[in-house]
Amino acid sequence: MSCPFVREQPIAEGARLIRRVFRIQRILRDRQDPLAQRDSVLIERYRFSREGIIYLTNLLDPYVKSSTHRSRVLTTAQTVCIALRFFASGTFLYAVGDAENIGKSAVCRSIRKVYLALKHFLGVFVVFPSHLRPQVVKQGFFSIAGFPNVIGTIDCTHIAIKAPPGPNEGDFVNRKGVHSINVQMVCDSMCHITNVEAKWPGSVHDSRIFRESGLCTLFECGAYDGILLGDWGYACRQYFMTPFPDPNPGPRTRYNAALARTRARIEMTFGQIKGRFQCLKSLRVAPDRACDIIVACAVLHNIATIRKERTPVVEVQPDDDLQPVHLDQPSGRAARDRIVQHYFEY
Repeated sequence: MSCPFVREQPIAEGARLIRRVFRIQRILRDRQDPLAQRDSVLIERYRFSREGIIYLTNLLDPYVKSSTHRSRVLTTAQTVCIALRFFASGTFLYAVGDAENIGKSAVCRSIRKVYLALKHFLGVFVVFPSHLRPQVVKQGFFSIAGFPNVIGTIDCTHIAIKAPPGPNEGDFVNRKGVHSINVQMVCDSMCHITNVEAKWPGSVHDSRIFRESGLCTLFECGAYDGILLGDWGYACRQYFMTPFPDPNPGPRTRYNAALARTRARIEMTFGQIKGRFQCLKSLRVAPDRACDIIVACAVLHNIATIRKERTPVVEVQPDDDLQPVHLDQPSGRAARDRIVQHYFEY
């Protein structure tokens, strides 16, 4: 109840005294301009040159920029660089925050903003069979080892994640006993990713991922004039060539050697994307966020490859120890025999 003889209410005055005693001085951290460094430093920290970071900043600005300018909000360039630093290093969020001189929660928000923004450009930068004409793609593959009519090489790779809680935790355990996401990718002869499927738990076999993908449906409908190259983990189809099991010396051996040399492009692509973005070696996030980050890294990989950013040293990816699939379709075996007859019998 207010008193007519007291100008200020006693309760309000007491509250002000308490706030004054426990007031915490606000500290505004000095956030340096990330683009003020030399190109060599930027590439080491963010995997992109100054021009590349400016390009990404302009590309993502409509999705990333803050709606307010209060409290020294992060700029779009700072937000993009924070996310790139996490993708490049794969370290803990507080380590990225210490390096960029911001708090852990701000790092988390920045990374989420950027990978969700990059998902909007999946259909722009990841295009099957390529940004180039199909005939150019086929010529690029043919020049490697003389394998004809190839428009893509396909394989799966496992991205380790932390064990997710809940009853479906066992679905993410792969054959090596590691929790992972099994990611299917297709690439062209220049290591551009042309298709990515990042939604399957680690226990799912490579052949099932392909059978249930939209890419398989399009090939079954005859939408593409060309073939894919895969390894032992897939069934041979009319549009999908796999190696001969235990071939005798001769044309089939030469066929297998040419297929292996041509299919090595997808292994090189895995090595490049994991070398460029170290976070893909192990993601300490929930499966749904891990899938989003994988897709974002695929988009960034294509942007870096198209812009001819510096390619990291490629680590040789070991072949998956899969058992051969003996469910080859008759049309697939016939197509494989025709290729051997026309190109490898000499």
